[in-house]
This record gives sequence, C-alpha cells and structure tokens, in this order.
Amino acid sequence: MARRTQGTSAGLDRERIAAAAVVLVDRDGLEHFGVRRLAEELGVDPMSIYHHIKGKAALLDAMSEAVLAEVAAGADDTPRGWEEITRWTAHRYREMAYRHPRVFPLLATRAQTSPVALAALERLVTAMREADLPDQVVADAPLMLFGFLNGYLLAVLSGGPDGVGDMPAIDATAYPTMATLTPLQAGFGSVAEFDRMLDAVLGGIRNRANRQGTR
Repeated sequence: MARRTQGTSAGLDRERIAAAAVVLVDRDGLEHFGVRRLAEELGVDPMSIYHHIKGKAALLDAMSEAVLAEVAAGADDTPRGWEEITRWTAHRYREMAYRHPRVFPLLATRAQTSPVALAALERLVTAMREADLPDQVVADAPLMLFGFLNGYLLAVLSGGPDGVGDMPAIDATAYPTMATLTPLQAGFGSVAEFDRMLDAVLGGIRNRANRQGTR
C-alpha cells in the first residue's frame, strides 16, 4: 500500500487508529506492536498517527478503551440491581478477554481511567449505594471485583487463546490433599468455574455489608 505524506491525517481519527491497533495486536501480540508497524498496516506515515494520539502510551490507552467499549455496549438495557449489574459486567468482561487475549494484559496492568471505564464503575457503585450498602464496602468493591477478574483471566488466558482445560496432574503421594481436590478443579477457565469464583466475590461483598449494616 502506498504511504501517505508525513503529518497528513489520511482520513484517520482516534477510533479508527485504536481499532486497527487492536486488530494488529490480536494477530501478532503486544511484543511485536509498535507505532511504525501500525502505520504500515494503515498505509500512513507514523506522524499521521501522532497527529491524533500523542505517543505509544496514549495509543495503548486508546486500545484499552476500544475493547472496554465492547463490554459497555448494551449496558443501559440491563437490570439495575447491584448483583445483576456485577454479574452482567463480569461476564461481558470475560467475553471481551476471550475475544482479545493478547490485548487483555493492558487492562490488567495499566490504570483504566477512560470515560468508558469510569462510567462502568459509576454505574456499579451507584447501584450499590442505592441498595444502602455501607460506603466502605462500596468503595472497596471495584478493586475486589476487578482484582479477581484480572488475576483469574490472566491466569486462564496464559494457557492459550481458548483459556479452557484441565488442571495438571498432581502426585498423590507427595500432595495427597491437593490430588483429592483435583477432580473438583476440572474445567479450568469454564463458565461454570468462573461463576463459582464470582459467587465467592459477591458473597464476600454481601457478608461485609451485612456485618457493617446499611449506610
């Protein structure tokens, strides 16, 4: 593809650049990603990208925002109860991670302060306060939820793009208790396992709220 002249926008905007960057990382991985490679994919001079996004760090943030927008799509049509919102958000987040396993590490390792990320958190904590959960519980809930989601999904997706499988065999002589529990850990990365872990997180939030009383 012919390269455009330096500094021209070439019909680009932030959203188109971010979408192309996501496609590139989905294909080749973050370790091979760079502004020059992205410019080659778009058929433009790198300065055309810098005209819209100021540097690689800002480009990584734009990519994060692009995939988070997939999570937020349709949020206005979901129930308003805090547990329903949490479950809906968690499952949409999981689905996004499985679609973009090579982009997902950005979400787990970089602060997410884009409008789309903050809007999702605002919706969750507003529902919690409307349910009269104590403010400290509400304040801690996003970290509890996304600490679980990011850690779990990073572990699952590190095993491959499909993220589903069985736990490795354990020597029953050396680790008898662990070996006994291994059958209960089947389906690593499955929806059923994800829901069990999510239930534990929600149960912890409910228990804290019950101990502390209403706001």
